[in-house]
Amino acid sequence: LTYGDVSAVTGILYGIKPAVTAIVLFAAYRIGSKALSNNILRAIAVAAFIAIFALKIPFPYIVLSAALVGFLGAKFSPDTFKMGAHHGDGETGYGPALIDDNTPVPDHAKFKWSRLISFAVVGIGIGISVMSLLSDPVLHDMGEFFTKAAMVTFGGAYAVLPYIYQGGVDQYAWLTSTQMMDGLALGETTPGPLIMVVAFVGFVGAWTKEIFGPDALLLAGFAGASVATLFTFLPSFLFIFLGGPGVEATRGDLKFSAPLSAVTAAVVGVIINLAVFFAKNVLWPNGADLDWVATLIGVAAFVALFRFKIGIMSVIAACAVIGLTLTVLV
Repeated sequence: LTYGDVSAVTGILYGIKPAVTAIVLFAAYRIGSKALSNNILRAIAVAAFIAIFALKIPFPYIVLSAALVGFLGAKFSPDTFKMGAHHGDGETGYGPALIDDNTPVPDHAKFKWSRLISFAVVGIGIGISVMSLLSDPVLHDMGEFFTKAAMVTFGGAYAVLPYIYQGGVDQYAWLTSTQMMDGLALGETTPGPLIMVVAFVGFVGAWTKEIFGPDALLLAGFAGASVATLFTFLPSFLFIFLGGPGVEATRGDLKFSAPLSAVTAAVVGVIINLAVFFAKNVLWPNGADLDWVATLIGVAAFVALFRFKIGIMSVIAACAVIGLTLTVLV
């Protein structure tokens, strides 16, 4: 917010943004090549893309609809929704492992009602306690919104980021579309982009709304980032502690795996929507003509990832240098 208009920073982001577009598209390809093993799953991916791109249906409803399709599919076409369907028998040949399918479940990982209730009480208690202390309406809205976002993090960051964009930019106006694009680009420069993006949205939102007044913007930003991060990951940790003991017990049970297969297929369509969103805002900035330089950077980044198997961080670094160089020369 302080140095965003500095030419060097602008140049670096100019190079990173088209690279992020390529990275998201490549992520959709990698997930889709494994998850879309038959025409039904491909149709679910296409339907999810149309739903979120053309019909503007919120991501949570897409997840629930896909899960319902998978649940029904398990009854009427079980082979279609099996995990890894039509990809062989699942023998990957990774070699021996310290923990495999035949490893006995340790006592601490076994399901116990007492443990489940304890974790639920502690986790929900922390959430309610912190929420009750958020007297500022902006922070309270952030707590509620990021809790809902955490509930639908199927497919990882790329799947839930469009939902965060809808809330942060369109619904609550915590930040502008341009700022959100900068945050998404910034998030890709580090492992785990989701935590970076939610912290960025919380920081910018609280700063912009001046929740503690114009003389305490940094403190406001810190508070917003903290709330966004806490309420994004508290439900996630709670899900792990509550659901972890039951994961192995349900593995191979089609009633549970079929909905997950359908949701994974839908996530591919949602990630493609994110790539389209990036391309629209990066290659046609502010509705202007096609930015050919950014387009070439994006194409080169995708070729580097897809054809030459270059690492993501190396691609981002190279594109950042290109963007900085172009800014200095021009």
